[in-house]
Amino acid sequence: MAIPRSLLRVRTLLTALVIASFLTWAFSRWRADTASSSDGTGRPAPLDLTAGHQDFWSTFHGYLVKYAPNTTPIIEFTKAPTEGFKAKDALPRPEYLFVEQDDVERMKEAHRGFVGAITSEPPQLQYVPGTKGVVSTAGGSYLPVLVISLRMLRRTGSTLPMEVFLADEHEYEEYVCDVVLPSLNAKCIVLSRILAAAPAKIEKYQFKPFAMLFSSFEEILFLDADAFPLEQPEEIFKSELFRTRGLVTWPDFWASSVSPIFYEIAGTSAPPMNLRQSTESGELFVSKKTHLRTLLLATYYNYWGPSHYYPLLSQGAAGEGDKETFIAAATAIGEPFYQVSESICALGHRKEGGLAGSAMAQFNPIEDFELTRQGKWRVRGDEAPAPGVFFIHANFPKFNPATIFDQHEVNPAFNDDGSYTRAWTIPDDVVARFSAKVDVEKAFWKEILWTACELEAKFVSWEGQDMICDKVRHYWRSVFEHKPLPS
Repeated sequence: MAIPRSLLRVRTLLTALVIASFLTWAFSRWRADTASSSDGTGRPAPLDLTAGHQDFWSTFHGYLVKYAPNTTPIIEFTKAPTEGFKAKDALPRPEYLFVEQDDVERMKEAHRGFVGAITSEPPQLQYVPGTKGVVSTAGGSYLPVLVISLRMLRRTGSTLPMEVFLADEHEYEEYVCDVVLPSLNAKCIVLSRILAAAPAKIEKYQFKPFAMLFSSFEEILFLDADAFPLEQPEEIFKSELFRTRGLVTWPDFWASSVSPIFYEIAGTSAPPMNLRQSTESGELFVSKKTHLRTLLLATYYNYWGPSHYYPLLSQGAAGEGDKETFIAAATAIGEPFYQVSESICALGHRKEGGLAGSAMAQFNPIEDFELTRQGKWRVRGDEAPAPGVFFIHANFPKFNPATIFDQHEVNPAFNDDGSYTRAWTIPDDVVARFSAKVDVEKAFWKEILWTACELEAKFVSWEGQDMICDKVRHYWRSVFEHKPLPS
């Protein structure tokens, strides 16, 4: 039966209206997307961190499983001693692991297969070309600490965006993630939403390389939640050092304790023990464009870290975990890197018997690089001006306003007799250098005070706790305003 012309006209009109509505919606979305780009030039808006990342993870997870070490876990029957770095002494490399040669060969074959796979068919990593930003991991009691560190970052004048990776939905705190962090040009990303594409048991201490892989930034400064810069990180991204090396790390206190077996598995020569210290990975710069394979291999080392690669890279010495995986991966792949030579410095105040340490100072990589390429190595005794402090890693105990005044015996805010003190007063020369222009510790406590008082009822981990603001305010008035406390 023929359709009446009147009905045809109505259907045509309705079709035209649907098409017009769709085009209007699409145009408005395009306008919104281009308007929300970081510089307003009409470039694509920031990446949707679940679209494409799940495809990447599905493929990459397949590689991780396919090239598993295929041996029983490595057991540290005897742990390597934690020894200080000696730049002048080429000591023998410590060897405390026993691994059957058949297992070494199986791990070597798996390692070679993985490197070959990420070289010939690398999984398609998702990020926005040309972008730079800060990446961190947090959640739970680390969120207040992260907010304080982020506010210290903003004090430098840095406008770099930040992506904060949370483990799962339980760590997503709506007020913090939807209000506080966006006001500081930061956003929360739930890692489990991406990992759901290929479920895997990954613990928090393994998160760091995953956060870097799944970040939308091409060039990354990774910061632990309790670390912050004293200068704008943008300067490092623009430097010749970063442009030529693509991976910049900082030293730990200790000598390397990487097992010789690791280098046999990786197919590279073991470097001399006095070449560089072990790595402290609370801060790290990396380019995903130039160092994709390094990041993928570092993730492999972390994925199989607890059972195999953490023992191989540390042998049970202090800080065993992700910290040695980045330089190990760059070495195995043959990609360039630079580890700052200036020794890490403990910050604290005097107590009976020594130092009550609560933070670590890391030094300016550009200034350090200028010295070392002139052949001047202060760590080896050469006379040269000291680089300035670039990062402070306030690592123990955490400067969480809700807990900072607990446990007097390890508390940075108290003297031995229980009286208040500044946390960072020694070494005198280092403190004088980083506080010459700005009283950094006072600025830090000002951000602790702001967080304690403005967000006292906002963090989930602070529920049920009271007087958080009052305790910090009492400390602030006593130490920085020199007002007596009420009796």
